[in-house]
Amino acid sequence: MILEIAEFDILSGKESLFEEASNLAKNVISQSRGFVSIEFQKCIETPTKFLALIKWETLEDHTIGFRESPLFIEWRAILSPFFNSAPVALHYNLI
Repeated sequence: MILEIAEFDILSGKESLFEEASNLAKNVISQSRGFVSIEFQKCIETPTKFLALIKWETLEDHTIGFRESPLFIEWRAILSPFFNSAPVALHYNLI
């Protein structure tokens, strides 16, 4: 199991719209092979910062299966209008 942590910097004033869009994005990503779960978190100190905690069966399920699919294009179309900067995503293994 792989945990992807994606950090989003959202345009000021667009936080609630991003939160609404994240529900649509959940429906898109959940269709991807190897997807396990997703949870969005909003930063308390900096309300324009969000995290997506996404679990995948394998790293390739994210980096190849999802990122190279039409689902990724749909995901980005839903979320990217709210980005202040490009998201940063890192992957983690449980130790």
